[in-house]
Amino acid sequence: MTESTETPAAAAPEKTPTENGTTETPPEETPEKATEEKEKETPPPKEMRAVVLTGFGGLKTVKILKKPEPTVAEGEVLIRVKACGLNFQDLIVRQGAIDSPPKTPFILGFECAGEIEQIGEGVTNFKVGDQVVALPEYKAWAELVTVPAQYVYALPEGMSALDAVAITTNYVVAYLLLFEMANLTPDKSLLVHSAGGGVGQAVAQLAKTVENVTVFGVCSKSKHEALKANNNNIDHLLERGSDYTSEVRKISPDGVDIVLDCLCGEECNRGYSLLKPMGRYILYGSSNIVTGETKSFFSAARAWWQVDKVSPIKLFDENKSLAGLNLRHLLFQHGRADTVRRAVQRVFALWTDGKVKPLVDSTWALEDVGEAMQKMHDRKNIGKLVLDPSLEPKPKPATPAKGKAGKEKKPAKESSEDKKDKEPKEEEKKTENGDKNGEEVTNGSDEGQSRSMARHA
Repeated sequence: MTESTETPAAAAPEKTPTENGTTETPPEETPEKATEEKEKETPPPKEMRAVVLTGFGGLKTVKILKKPEPTVAEGEVLIRVKACGLNFQDLIVRQGAIDSPPKTPFILGFECAGEIEQIGEGVTNFKVGDQVVALPEYKAWAELVTVPAQYVYALPEGMSALDAVAITTNYVVAYLLLFEMANLTPDKSLLVHSAGGGVGQAVAQLAKTVENVTVFGVCSKSKHEALKANNNNIDHLLERGSDYTSEVRKISPDGVDIVLDCLCGEECNRGYSLLKPMGRYILYGSSNIVTGETKSFFSAARAWWQVDKVSPIKLFDENKSLAGLNLRHLLFQHGRADTVRRAVQRVFALWTDGKVKPLVDSTWALEDVGEAMQKMHDRKNIGKLVLDPSLEPKPKPATPAKGKAGKEKKPAKESSEDKKDKEPKEEEKKTENGDKNGEEVTNGSDEGQSRSMARHA
């Protein structure tokens, strides 16, 4: 006896009686119908505000948009953002002058601080409620952000989110420059460009934690008084654009031991010429390529060709060193997250001991990020620029009233062609209707009528 391989027939759908006694077969549920019902049951995704770059270029490409809230993945933490740090690198990204930028649109920002709301699988060194600062690769300028735990750092007790974003990137860069690369020791001298900016201020403060270090700072003349009033960490302020190398030579004829350059271009040649034997020149930026609101290939090429090409043999003959630091590459390309974490911990320890204190220039709402970027582009900030998602945006200028409350609208300007068309029509109107003033007087009295007749005679 063999087993039957036939599949049992599907049960026929039950028929329901109708009012006239006939039976009716209910409609079968299709996959499309089931999907529609599920979509109706599923609530729409929650949204958050974020600073989104819609295309590389000027400030108009930076928008505040609603984006879906991120979901935490394995090895990540979800942070409710309380403050974001604005760095010069963000201006370079906006222009598309950075290497390997993501495709637009994407959320801007490399630095944020806040509170952990959710922990991903495998994360053991953080818990919900921890106050942290993070250095993600993009997407930091939003109300919520997910970040791999290796780029997240716990805040010391008493450090606010605002202080955290004012100190982390700037002071970590300064720490790596001075102590990991330049090997700063007592009795040395250094020159730092953009001394009024966030990193420049961090360099000056950290350098003064070492005994008998002389600091030369180069920045715009307009910032000198404010810097003198805020701190005394810079021994000699020099004017940007002037012949500051001669000023340095007057004070220190042999030059300086360390030059920290974030500008590139011709400043490289001046800085190298100031180095003493055994001196170190370190490039940590190229902000001179950002000369306009949008990317200029000419500016980038000029900045590159203005730099003298130094051969290894020349370095050997002159006993000098050249080096460079790119924090973003160190973290995301070279895999040196542990090196950066050690620097963060040492900087936080110095803050706890009261040896360093970040200088905040101003705090802005997310909606005012364009104005904040422009201020940094114009190099008008003294210290750090911070974005705060909880702040209300600045009120926009009121538009003029349109014919209401007794105010009249200004007449629109006429083009020369409109005026030419209008003049013949006005002449025709005058000829047809006569002198308007004369008519009004004539209609008014007999005296006016006699005057009118006399005038026409």
